[in-house]
Amino acid sequence: MTTEWWLYIAVAAAGLASGFINTLAGSGSLLTLPLLMFMGLPANVANGTNRIGILFQCAVATTGFKRQKVLDVKTGLVYSIPSILGAIAGAILALSFSDVAMEKAIGILLLVMFFLVLFKPEVWIKGHTGKIQRKPNFWILMLFFIIGLYGGFIQAGVGLFLLAGLVLGVGADLVKANALKVFLVLLYTPVVLIFFMKENQIDYLLGIILAIGSSAGAYLGTKVAVSWGPKFIRIVLLLAVLVFSLKLLGVLNFVAG
Repeated sequence: MTTEWWLYIAVAAAGLASGFINTLAGSGSLLTLPLLMFMGLPANVANGTNRIGILFQCAVATTGFKRQKVLDVKTGLVYSIPSILGAIAGAILALSFSDVAMEKAIGILLLVMFFLVLFKPEVWIKGHTGKIQRKPNFWILMLFFIIGLYGGFIQAGVGLFLLAGLVLGVGADLVKANALKVFLVLLYTPVVLIFFMKENQIDYLLGIILAIGSSAGAYLGTKVAVSWGPKFIRIVLLLAVLVFSLKLLGVLNFVAG
């Protein structure tokens, strides 16, 4: 595996950007996953290693949102149940894929996600119902199971799916949805990590470096999310969609490279 010192700095920097972007919107793993694979990690190992950074950034972000009193813990626990069950299924599915199949799956899933996010983003970045739905129906539970499955499978961009579900399905505004999003990911990520650890699909050195950068980015993200509010988050979210469109011009070759 490539070991030039500047690449380790690049991993920390990518973690910083990823933690910030994931806290405000999502898709930060589009920076970290390709970089880890560029450094020589197989796709499955990169997928597992990336989860360490995700775990730490979500822990920092959850703590920050809770201190600023925008995290609804009880609601988060309700939606964590289907999310965790889905994430377990997704992790098992991811571990059954070969490296080549995983690389192709990443490209296909990102392509599908691009069109889903592009569909009238201005509609779902605001509170949809005006009141948070704390007692979900069957279909909402299934939605979060599917989102959890995706998160357990690849993680990249799951924040955007969670924001969509939390705003359109649950009725949270964008700031509260972001707080709930990182809380849900925090709860299912340790479970998913266990599967990758059992299969020795984690590079712990790169994971720790990624975690340091991601934690710093998440800390900054929580401060910005609450103080600057939904309008700024909307800009970041739309920029994330723009980045998707640029990467999708050659996403399969880029991810596989």
